[in-house]
Amino acid sequence: MPLWGDLAAAISGKATVSELTMLLPSAARSPLPSPESGLNVGARRPRISSWRVPGLLVEPAAALDLLDVVDDIARLPAAAYEPGESLDGAPVPGTSLRYLAVVAANVRDMVRRGRILPQLVAEGDGYAARWRPVLTGADGTRFRELTAAMPPVCRAAGEERPSVHVLGELVAGLADAAVRQALPERLLGGHRPGTRSPLADRWIIALTGDDAFLPGVTAHAAEQLARPLNAWMSQAQRADGPFRVCFRLAEPPEPEATEPETTEQESTEQEATGPEPPTTEDGEAWQVEFALQGADDPSLYLPAEFLWAGETVPGLHGRPEETLLAGLGRAARLYPKIDEALRGTRPSGIRLDMAGAFYFLRHAAPLLQAAGFGVQLPAWAGKSRLGLKLTTRSQRSGPGAASDQGFGLGQLVNFRVDLAIGDETITEDQLAELVRLKVPLVRVRGRWVELDDRQLGAALRAVERRRSGEMTVAEVIQEVVHGGEEDLPMVVDADGLLGDLLSGEADRRLTPVATPVAFHGSLRPYQERGLSWLAFMSGIGLGAVLADDMGLGKTAQTLSLLLEERADGARPDPTLLVCPMSLLSNWQKEASRFAPSLDVYLHHGGSRLREEELAERVSRADLVLTTYGTALRDRGTLAGFTWGRIVCDEAQAIKNSAARQAQAVRSLPARTRLALTGTPVENHLAELWSIMEFCNPGLLGTAKAFRTRFQEPIERHGDEAATAALRRATGPFVLRRLKTDKTIISDLPDKLEMKIWCTLTPEQATLYQAVVEDMMGKITSSEGIERRGNVLAAMTKLKQVCNHPAHLLKDGSRLAGRSGKLARLEELAEEIVAEGDKALVFTQYAEFGTLLQPYLAAHLDRPVLWLHGGLPKAGRDALVERFQEDDEPMVFLLSLKAAGTGLNLTAANHVVHVDRWWNPAVENQATDRAFRIGQTKNVQVRKFICVGTLEERIDEMIERKKALAESVVGAGEDWIANLSTEELRELFRLSPEAVS
Repeated sequence: MPLWGDLAAAISGKATVSELTMLLPSAARSPLPSPESGLNVGARRPRISSWRVPGLLVEPAAALDLLDVVDDIARLPAAAYEPGESLDGAPVPGTSLRYLAVVAANVRDMVRRGRILPQLVAEGDGYAARWRPVLTGADGTRFRELTAAMPPVCRAAGEERPSVHVLGELVAGLADAAVRQALPERLLGGHRPGTRSPLADRWIIALTGDDAFLPGVTAHAAEQLARPLNAWMSQAQRADGPFRVCFRLAEPPEPEATEPETTEQESTEQEATGPEPPTTEDGEAWQVEFALQGADDPSLYLPAEFLWAGETVPGLHGRPEETLLAGLGRAARLYPKIDEALRGTRPSGIRLDMAGAFYFLRHAAPLLQAAGFGVQLPAWAGKSRLGLKLTTRSQRSGPGAASDQGFGLGQLVNFRVDLAIGDETITEDQLAELVRLKVPLVRVRGRWVELDDRQLGAALRAVERRRSGEMTVAEVIQEVVHGGEEDLPMVVDADGLLGDLLSGEADRRLTPVATPVAFHGSLRPYQERGLSWLAFMSGIGLGAVLADDMGLGKTAQTLSLLLEERADGARPDPTLLVCPMSLLSNWQKEASRFAPSLDVYLHHGGSRLREEELAERVSRADLVLTTYGTALRDRGTLAGFTWGRIVCDEAQAIKNSAARQAQAVRSLPARTRLALTGTPVENHLAELWSIMEFCNPGLLGTAKAFRTRFQEPIERHGDEAATAALRRATGPFVLRRLKTDKTIISDLPDKLEMKIWCTLTPEQATLYQAVVEDMMGKITSSEGIERRGNVLAAMTKLKQVCNHPAHLLKDGSRLAGRSGKLARLEELAEEIVAEGDKALVFTQYAEFGTLLQPYLAAHLDRPVLWLHGGLPKAGRDALVERFQEDDEPMVFLLSLKAAGTGLNLTAANHVVHVDRWWNPAVENQATDRAFRIGQTKNVQVRKFICVGTLEERIDEMIERKKALAESVVGAGEDWIANLSTEELRELFRLSPEAVS
């Protein structure tokens, strides 16, 4: 495990060095490296084997401290997840460690909510005082989710055991340690009892002591103490039956109107006097009703009165009233008010005064719900609260006034802040009346409103500093993001373009933009809508995120935007596009194909221009292409130019906001910014913050504020209000279209084919040139069959170099970081499985597939199946069945010869030809494993080509003769052997653009 040494340092010696027996994926002579290592030993058929490996045994308390640190690192915007990356010099937590951190965070949350019980457990040869979690209700659901998500390595120690058993032991140990940290003081005062003292006293002391073990306990004494404790735990666990106790809060009825009808003027005067006084009957008009509710079907609701009438309940074993009483007894520990009802003979509910109803709303109801009980609250609960209303109006004249061309984050608007309940504002006099009443629930204009001292205090402070004046559009949006002040939610009422943006109705302001005349091809309708949106956002000076699904044409839409801006001879400032190195060639080729009129300059590599030469070249360019690494190295130089736009492709590359390359890209000035990504959020919401910070700096506030306001509430607690607020704040700046959207699918072809242009690494280029020189010497000096054999051998070697140096050298060396084609395949496979899709990856070479399978499986942490000619029929059938039937996203590697025909693999909607057969008929047959009868999705086909190599030149030859391709190319590559020596030399030549 690559992090063991660092773990030892992190826990400051609180671990024991040991050897563990672990079940690990293995090659013939050693276990395979862990996924985070990025290494690969090229195992032909990985299998699970038992190994003795060094390890650290960590006590639960020390493990909790360590996992708390891991959890903090993983949730920071600076978190990095790629193999080999580091965070300020520290190791990056691996998948399994991040999983354990999530488990630990859930355990701490359970302890905070009191979801634990003390127990006496057998341990070794004696007994110990331990705390154990109560996994029912929402906690039980979460436990099952964590069980399903457990990485295999977490259950690799010792004998193979089910995940549920491993997680159960882990949660139990962490829960015990978490309680002891939370309760450092003794539960029982006085002197520590000795071994002759009552076991119960010794047990209570041990629940918070450093040593939980209880020496000298007899089996009989232990059984006497454990019996009631076990019964207590059993009762707590019963909440997972087919029915659960449910509590429904019923509000008092509206008072009947007894006054004579009033005139319109009198009605207006009454309304202006303030809120209606609270309505009660003798102080007790609220009711908490008891019932049984179906655990799986909440609509099955049986009131207590129905149960006491002696009615039978299908599916419920025993008498329903006994189930009700048992549940009420358990709930009374969380909500003691229930004890009053249990003193009666047939409890059916509790009568409450207003303060009691408010306590139930704010305190008891969340506790009961978290413990697995049903809770039903009035529809207004949590919604009708005192808040702020921000009203903005566009300025019609003067500096900063709104205009269709001048709108931007810096535009000034007039604003006013009012107090409000829902959409209705209230006056200061009405607020004063609320303060005077000093009640937590009041009926205001026919609706109940929750109030507390914090809200009223915040409201009074807001009134004292009630502001009106001017603010910028950016400040208005930030008010939306932060959601108001203190405990007062914010409602925004804006007019004009700002109002349309915040309400999600800006589309009606879009001016339709057709496919530019200079664009070679036709944009599909949804792509023209994307172009219109990009032009609109750019025109008003706002940054944007084009987050279309993979394959929907983000590149074409971006190029068409540049062409549209340059229509009629316009010469806007150049666009700087930053992308991963593996995509540089792709952008060059796509620009040449779709937008040949654009002047494109590639700023990359050791020969790139500098100083005056660079300035002159940039001044002539429409589009400047560079990589994230070059942008970091040339940060100062690039910052000196006037950019009309900066585009980040594969913008997840800047998801780590603290990484130097992300900081470098954000520091470059531009009139507007555009992020292109199919996965705006891969692991954490902090990644969305980082991308939005690039597009519109400062819009979402600081990283710390974003984490508090959105990330923690959404990721840890599934907060729907925070989710809605984040969607409202970011929605205007993100265009997201999915392939599953019916309006998009109808626009797509059944089969979309595209070429993926890859570059060689310097190592590949050196090997490639060496092979060319060696093989051309042999070809020149040979004739006939021997020459033919040398040509085909040269072809094979050069294609192997294009795949990976290890494919040619066959030395079992590492794979990571040595092949441009492999880097692009990794990125593509990650995106495919992240979208929940499946892919077929064809290779001409079985030995290359054998190298790829364990490497991709470790890198993706997803199934990577491998079908080749050496598999027996039963093995092939099993792989096909798993791929077709298993719902999990995965990659299926296939040997082109073994799987190019005959198989039905319609579960895939992506096909990748990682190396080419150069026979369109053969490649189409392989593609048709997915694109055939039974396929219900659109199939995206990608053909990898190394630019500047024989792969590109053969592709050009096929394209020139496409109509006759099948007859020209024949059944394979034999036709190449008939080329002249000069033709071969030109075919094999390595061009400068081939090397990254």
